[in-house]
Amino acid sequence: MRLATWNINSIRARADRAVAFLERTGVDVLALQETKCKDEQFPREGFEALGYEVATTGFSQWNGVAIISKVGIEDVEVGFPGMPTWGDPAAAEARALGATCGGVRVWSLYVPNGRELEDPHYAYKLDWLGRLRDAAKGWLDDDADAQVALVGDWNIAPLDTDVWDIGFFAGRTHVSPAEREAFTAIAGAGYTEVSRVHLPAEHTYTYWDYQQLRFPRNEGMRIDLTYATPALAARVTGATIERNERKGKAPSDHVPVVLEIAG
Repeated sequence: MRLATWNINSIRARADRAVAFLERTGVDVLALQETKCKDEQFPREGFEALGYEVATTGFSQWNGVAIISKVGIEDVEVGFPGMPTWGDPAAAEARALGATCGGVRVWSLYVPNGRELEDPHYAYKLDWLGRLRDAAKGWLDDDADAQVALVGDWNIAPLDTDVWDIGFFAGRTHVSPAEREAFTAIAGAGYTEVSRVHLPAEHTYTYWDYQQLRFPRNEGMRIDLTYATPALAARVTGATIERNERKGKAPSDHVPVVLEIAG
């Protein structure tokens, strides 16, 4: 099975690119983030024409996640247990969607940005990650052989070499000690970030801002990441970062990360 994650940065603007990506790569399951549309606005027809099923959660032009699968979509779950809320009035955002696809429990995750270190959104981000860690640990506690993938845009660069210039990020989010500790706590719960196992090279990025020629200068960040339970990690035989998807007409600022999973 081939499992991919991609922050598409508006599915309505890039549905044709996503469909073409699936046709070109033969990916079986695609987890999308930042779909930026309500469920009824999601352009599912192009995917369904290729034989894929689509599950979505989206409430507005912000956030939104989806799972697109040609190996089945079962037991769809919007939000993980204990997921915190945000806003006034407080409500669960469209940031987490789970479904079982081909025997793998896939979670498409769009971790809160955090904005700035003193912003309430930063505390929300840390709480969100902590609650996710608790839920993830619970799944493994319930079944040590569980096949679970936590994939998406984590909005965290775990290592200094996951950004082009760590000095540029001094005093900013995405690289703070608390965020990195929250990210590595998922590993502490028994999960492995499998894309790094297969793609260990430093300064390997998945995101480049649209501004200031970041992509031509290769001034990027590695923030699209893939955690797997031990049973699933043992089946992952390779990973690729589809850098060419950052090129061409109207690309997303992120590119897909693809996992190869043995049968």
